[in-house]
This record gives sequence, structure tokens and C-alpha cells, in this order.
Amino acid sequence: MKATIVTIGDEILIGQIVDTNSGFIANSLDKIGVEINEMISISDDKAHILDTFAALQNKVDLVIITGGLGPTKDDITKKTFCDYFDDELIVDKAVEKHVVELIERVMNRAASQINRDQALVPSKCTVLHNQLGTAPGMWMKKENTVFISLPGVPYEMKYIVEHEIIPKVIREYERPYIIHKTILTYGQGESIVAERIEDWENNLPEFIKLAYLPAPGRVRLRLSARGTDKEELEAALAENVKSLDLLINDIIVGFDDGETIEVVVGKMLIKQNKTLSTAESCTGGKIAQVLTAIAGASSYFKGSVVSYGTEVKIDVLGIPESLINEYSVVSREVVSAMALNIKKMMKTDYAIATTGNAGPSKGDSNAEIGTVFIALATPSEIIVEEFNFGQPREKVIDRAVIKSLELLQKEILKNVR
Repeated sequence: MKATIVTIGDEILIGQIVDTNSGFIANSLDKIGVEINEMISISDDKAHILDTFAALQNKVDLVIITGGLGPTKDDITKKTFCDYFDDELIVDKAVEKHVVELIERVMNRAASQINRDQALVPSKCTVLHNQLGTAPGMWMKKENTVFISLPGVPYEMKYIVEHEIIPKVIREYERPYIIHKTILTYGQGESIVAERIEDWENNLPEFIKLAYLPAPGRVRLRLSARGTDKEELEAALAENVKSLDLLINDIIVGFDDGETIEVVVGKMLIKQNKTLSTAESCTGGKIAQVLTAIAGASSYFKGSVVSYGTEVKIDVLGIPESLINEYSVVSREVVSAMALNIKKMMKTDYAIATTGNAGPSKGDSNAEIGTVFIALATPSEIIVEEFNFGQPREKVIDRAVIKSLELLQKEILKNVR
């Protein structure tokens, strides 16, 4: 099966909002063996929508459209559906009842006519119930292609995809199995990793494809197996992942989507019953941010001081002013003191500290732009490393965050392996 995802909305095309719906829909369909052919964003223009529908007709099995289902005049998807399918709008009594009850319960007022008009749907469509909103989804088939219209509000769209579309596709279509396995590596660039695994990659079975997904400080290796025998695919993936692990065990830190390094480190800290704190300067609290974004992080992450200004390093972290004057804020000596002091302050087993010049100007130090010092205070020692992450500023910060967690992960592994 092949599908195309179409997002409708001028607000997406002008960059006013970011399209997150397509990614969710694509991921959901991929899990049940539906291949995404392409993703398209188009304007709220009737002629443009009709042309897009016609171009996709019979080229894919599913066309999933998000947006344009609101109650206002600029939302034209339902009327455009009627034009394309030579249909007319009728009131769906079940949808109307749901809309009225939802407005009265949530808004504590009577439903207006505009609200009730959300129950207008093409007469030939299969209505996809929207439990969380007033705009129903619509499923309509023309020749060999099913067109599915969804509201653009993310949580409403997700509900309909999970509770209506996915079960319906599973019931009505035969699909191949598509199984992914993602290996997370840290510490080496894409080209180096590719060189190390070249022979292994060349000997992969034809039904397994490898994709390199690089990011600052890390490379994700995604293996995708496609076929009709699920057990055979899973066995082949497991065998090839095992042989890959023998080649690059030193840089593999986890497996599968969602297992980012912050998740991996968190699990390691929980398993060893250890705690962590951070003192951040150039990273501006981003290490703490990625750690606390994980549910349950409070069991191992105790807190952070974002000592962005020099005075905060002195007044809050207790860094001697004489030390800063002698070595500057961007130095091995200062970052070491930051890590040791935050570890003592928060009473943790480990502590990470960062200081550097992320740019675009040098700030309170003459160190070259891109220079970052990272310190890791462990239960027994202090480890300090110096890096130059270049430019731009965002790259410096992101790489410093990843490298900090990588240093911690490697240190923890010393007590595991």
C-alpha cells in the first residue's frame, strides 16, 4: 500500500505554524505496513486542492488530508470534497448530537448554528468520529483511491488516526510487514561510522535497507525490513544487529526509536541508583531541559544552576573571583570548579558543567568562538575535556549537550561492562 499525506493551510506555507501532523500520520501508517509516497503542503485554494486530488487519483491507495475542516468561511475542504466527488452536504444526526453535547459540556453554552454546521458532511462519505472535537473525519473512495479528510488540530487528528483510520485500514487491506530497528551511536561522525561498517552494510540481505540519520554528535542507523513473513524479518534483523554490535560496540548506546542518549543515561542512573546535577553556562540549561523532558527524571536528576553570567558563577556557585580573573570564565579550571561545587551543593553522585563561547561574540572570555569546556565530576574524580565545535551558535550548543551526556554515559559504562 502507498499513501500520500496532504496538509492544507496557508499558515503552514508562510511558516506561521510547523506541520507536525504529517510526521505522526506517516509514523502511524508505517507501523502497519503502509508506505508513504510523499508529503505535500498546499494552500487554502479550491482549484489547488482539486488539482492535487486529480494528480493523486489512482497513483496511491490512500490520500490523507489534514486541515480546512473548521467552522469558518476560510475552511473549504468539505465543499471541495463535494465538488470532487460530485456530492452534496447533508446533516449527520450523530455528529450534530455530539457537537451540541460537546459545546454545552465544555463551553457551558448553547451550540450556535456555526457549531451545528460542523455536522454537515458529504452524503457519500463514511464519517470518522472525532471524540475530542466538533469536526468529523471523512472517508471517501473514488476508483482505486481512498481520500481521507482530518481536522488540522493535532490532538483531534491523532485521535481519529488511532481510533478510526488505523483499525479500518487493518480490517480492509492486506499489507506487507515493515519492521524498523534503530541503533543509536554517539561519538563518531557519519563518514567514520560508514567506513567501519562498509563490509557489513554491503552484505545486508536485499529486503533490509540501511539509512544513516546523522545529528550533532550522534548517528542513528535505521534498519528497515520489508516482506510478508514477520518472523523471518525479525530474525534477520536480530542477526544483523548482533553482527553490527560486534563491529561498533564502543559507540552504540541504545536501540530503537525514542532511545535517545538522555533516555539511555537516565535508565543507567536508575539502574545504578545514582543521581546527577548540572551547572550550565554556554548550554543555557539545555542539558537540564532534555533530561527533565523524560518522565521519571526526578528520581535521578536533582537540579541545575544556569550560571550564564559571570556574577552567578561567583555568587551562586561559589567560584572564586580570583580563579576567574586568572584563567577566564572559559577555562579548564573554572569548569572543573563548577562541576565540583554543583555536585557538592546538590549532593549528587555525578555532576556535569559546561562553559564556553557559543558565539556570535566572545563575551567575558577571549577564548575562540566555538570553544567549550565540559567537566564531569564522578564519585571519585573530575574529568575535563576541551572542544571546538565551530559555528553556528546552535550547533555549538547542541553538540555540547550531546557530548556532555556522552561523557557521562561512557563513565557509567565503566561500572557496567
